Amino acid sequence: QVQLVESGGGLVQAGGSLRLSCAASARIFSINTMGWHRQAPGKQRELVAVITNGGSTNYADSVKGRITISRDGAKNTVYLQMNSLKPEDTAVYYCYADAPWLTLRPTWGQGTQVTVSS
Repeated sequence: QVQLVESGGGLVQAGGSLRLSCAASARIFSINTMGWHRQAPGKQRELVAVITNGGSTNYADSVKGRITISRDGAKNTVYLQMNSLKPEDTAVYYCYADAPWLTLRPTWGQGTQVTVSS
């Protein structure tokens, strides 16, 4: 199993930046896919960004050019750098991990709130 702990959320003005962190209790290079989803009030959870253990990345069209996913294997942490934030980015952001050896697939973190004021 793996535990995921997110941090870095908060309140920011439109146009500002935030960096979210997702600390994993296992070696992240042993995890096939890690990424971030978000869920706004009254909306379904949606994919924001994903990174594979090979380093490939993918982004939702709505965040391309503004948000970057990265990782630090030494810290077993995945990051989400969010720039040029918009009010529509307001949501709870959830880190997730998926690998064949996980009992719970995918495994989710507890979420961190991001609020962008206009």
